[in-house]
Amino acid sequence: MQAVHNGQCGLCNHFGEHHAKSSVLVTILTSKKADAAVLDECGHPKHAALHLKVSPISGCDGFVPAAQA
Repeated sequence: MQAVHNGQCGLCNHFGEHHAKSSVLVTILTSKKADAAVLDECGHPKHAALHLKVSPISGCDGFVPAAQA
């Protein structure tokens, strides 16, 4: 498990936003720790057409803080 910080995908509103919140996503948001092997879609409008799969420790300039779990 690795620590996830603001600015990284695991704490971003766009991480996995196109499906129901799973227990994995909720756990990442509440514990701020994640397995780096977890991959999910990036739903950021600028990246949506690319269908990016990112890890919770990835990041970009489009970070939007996720709502509290």
